[in-house]
Amino acid sequence: MKKILIYAHYYAPDVASTGQIVQDIAEGMTKEFDVTVIGVVPSYSGIIEEKYKKQKFYYEELNGVKLIRVRVPEFSKSSKLSRVRNIMAYFWGALRATWKTGRQDYIFSISQPPILGGLLGVLGKWSKQAKFIYNIQDFNPEQVMAVGYSKNALLLKIAMFLDKFSCRHADLVVTVGRDLVETLKHRFNNYKVPKHVMINNWIDEKVIHPLGNDEQGVMAFKKKYGLEDKYVIMYSGNIGLYYDLDNLIKVIKKFPPGTKSKDGRDVIFAFVGAGTVLEQLKKDVADNNMSNVCFIPYQDKSKLIYSLNAGDVHWCVNAKGIKGVSCPSKFYGIVAVGKPVLGVLEKNSEIEKLMTDIGCGLVSEPGDYDRVEENIRWFIDNAGEKELAGMGIRGHDYLVAHLTKGAGVSKYIELFKE
Repeated sequence: MKKILIYAHYYAPDVASTGQIVQDIAEGMTKEFDVTVIGVVPSYSGIIEEKYKKQKFYYEELNGVKLIRVRVPEFSKSSKLSRVRNIMAYFWGALRATWKTGRQDYIFSISQPPILGGLLGVLGKWSKQAKFIYNIQDFNPEQVMAVGYSKNALLLKIAMFLDKFSCRHADLVVTVGRDLVETLKHRFNNYKVPKHVMINNWIDEKVIHPLGNDEQGVMAFKKKYGLEDKYVIMYSGNIGLYYDLDNLIKVIKKFPPGTKSKDGRDVIFAFVGAGTVLEQLKKDVADNNMSNVCFIPYQDKSKLIYSLNAGDVHWCVNAKGIKGVSCPSKFYGIVAVGKPVLGVLEKNSEIEKLMTDIGCGLVSEPGDYDRVEENIRWFIDNAGEKELAGMGIRGHDYLVAHLTKGAGVSKYIELFKE
């Protein structure tokens, strides 16, 4: 049986969307390959359990996948320095762990952590004399540049050189959107572009699927967080830098507490998750007495189906400049539960194209806040109408036909076989 070594910064039980995708791929290949994953100890929140603070490496097995977990320091998502320390600890730890894995036929790495994920793949390829497949979920430093996270020109130039180096030395580059394919070509000026394919991300449609409002888990979630009898416009996912959420809060301010939907329910805006801008959003909401905005913690994987089904409409957003750089995987969860999508996405980005083709929601350009307001108002004014239900049904039907977990994992298996 041939062997595959996977580098995954986060892996189950961490809730990072990239970790979930990698878990699906790893577990899906265990019948035909011997699979080992090198990742960090569970720490997506920044906090690490005591049992993972005693050794440098932890050896586990999960659903047929061998795991080597690297001990890393705790971090704060609001502190750049602590995050850099955490990431570098994973990088050096993963390199050391590589020597413990024996012979490998294939190396698979994703673009997380930024830049270093690709470098791990290249170094793994060289040390194991294996084939290397590089999966780009996000292009960096382009993503950092788009939101102004760093303006250090020299650092950004070095980062670009290193990630292009990783692309060149990959035997195959996999992107997750048509717009990301164009970014790869642009990086190389359409000259000697690395061999590449595009495979959409997915969600497990057997785990995340539509539920009725009277389902016990959905009702319990709504009761716990004060969403009973409300018209819920929900954002679920990373509350971070790449989504322009601070400006969307200003748009939400135009819908004061007491705003009612067409079917008579109070409108509430729910943000489910955590991230670097969460505390600032909470402060903005408190300062403006926006009692119709609530913040809900990340939900365990087992409860995600209930939280997603509790929304009547779901945001799927990216900040301006993210087109061709990143692809919001939250879209797949939204259509999996059959809900309409409130998109704020650049024209011709992967998810904007899917939304337009499917007809599963309304979409506006990032920065066009007047149009964002109009789309919110349309959903409020049409609550309970058949058109909204139709949007959700079309999205779910498309996912079942084209974007299932089985279909996506099968494409990756074929790549390794070829």
